[in-house]
Amino acid sequence: MPSTSETLTAERILEATEEVLRRHGPAKATVVDVARALGVSHGSVYRHFRTKAALREAVTKRWLDRTSERLAGIVMAEDRSPEQRLRDWLAALFEAKRHKAGDDPELFATYTVLVDELGGVVHDHIADLTGQLTRIITAGAESGDFTAPDPATAARAVFHATARFHDPGYAREWTEPGIGEEFEAVVGLLVRGLRVRDAGGS
Repeated sequence: MPSTSETLTAERILEATEEVLRRHGPAKATVVDVARALGVSHGSVYRHFRTKAALREAVTKRWLDRTSERLAGIVMAEDRSPEQRLRDWLAALFEAKRHKAGDDPELFATYTVLVDELGGVVHDHIADLTGQLTRIITAGAESGDFTAPDPATAARAVFHATARFHDPGYAREWTEPGIGEEFEAVVGLLVRGLRVRDAGGS
């Protein structure tokens, strides 16, 4: 049990909450369990998070933000072409989701439940991801690599077209034989659709 002499921060509470969720699941995990894991009173936890719902929302956002932060670096990688950034971004999103589902299935299942309960957090996460895609596609349109009169619309289309490879509802399919080849085929089709056509229309 952590020493009570350590400064109690929101980050420490979220780390403990994640471990409690892993052990007990969302149905049984309580603020008292989190406080016990930290060696503090549950009132101390409530001073940082006013309600159990607020704590759940914060820990779910933290979990989702890990993916967003990892992908943000690819958006800014100007040493790569917009097409390569797009391919790398989609591959990194798929790998991040597979990693979460495969390496820590109990916690992944827990967060899947929480995500279903927290529509606002999910909406913000998707808006962040499609915003990143929009920036990549905008860069491609500005460089002349992509044809995208409305990059935001194109970004949403790409995101939804690749849902099988990042929506948790498809997690059971992510370990199937050939899933990597299917991912590459979909991404290739999308990239070809975005590329600028030459005068001959080829």
